[in-house]
Amino acid sequence: MQRVASLIHLNAARSLKLTGKGVGIAVFDTGIGRHPDLTMPGTRLQAFVDIVNHRKDYYDDNGHGTHVAGLVAGDGTASMGKYRGAAPGCGIIALKVLDRYGNGSQDDVLRALRWIREYRQQYRIRVVNISVGTTCNSKRNHARLLESVEQLWDEGVVVVTAAGNQGPRPGSITAPGSSQKVITVGSSDLLEGRSAISGRGPTAECVCKPDIVAPGNKIMSCVPGKPYSYGVKSGTSMSTPLVTGAIACALEKNPALTNTDI
Repeated sequence: MQRVASLIHLNAARSLKLTGKGVGIAVFDTGIGRHPDLTMPGTRLQAFVDIVNHRKDYYDDNGHGTHVAGLVAGDGTASMGKYRGAAPGCGIIALKVLDRYGNGSQDDVLRALRWIREYRQQYRIRVVNISVGTTCNSKRNHARLLESVEQLWDEGVVVVTAAGNQGPRPGSITAPGSSQKVITVGSSDLLEGRSAISGRGPTAECVCKPDIVAPGNKIMSCVPGKPYSYGVKSGTSMSTPLVTGAIACALEKNPALTNTDI
């Protein structure tokens, strides 16, 4: 009952036309591309950090990160408001931790987490969206990743992670979504049937996961480049930013909420 009540509360926040204004959201992904919904003058891109190639100007050589950022914060400019993100008024801090093929290293994610700890006050980062996961089977091999994510949580940041697309077998939650502290998001429409891929618990510590689910199948969002357009992607990567945006709206309504309150 508690989780149902929480979901109703967040949906109510959106019905009040909250936009996540003033809330900083860090997005760990493939970067962010030029799109009027996100990066045109006056929009919400506040910082871009290229952990992979160390380039200064923002870009997305894969497209996944732009799609995720659009689901968090796109304002629908290119679609006349038809395709908007969950929190179009929030600030986006994009950290590129994956390469053009969508691959990355644990060390790069750890560097990004250290960057957040150093600059989160400057950019008013309240939420971190991690639509990224490792399929490593050994707890020992991703212990540093879990420790770093949980340290960020302990410092008061809301960390929202994808359950991963290795399901639906039990124990298929990817790290860092396997952390018992963070909010792990599964895909409500990819849990059953032929298209079932959403990760399921329990984790190695017998923690029930995911914590919440949201739509993730054939979700429309921003595509980088010109002409400015939209495209469809599926997976728990798409479910996660919807929850992240809802959390930003809740924090806009009541900035005093802590990550444990959320």
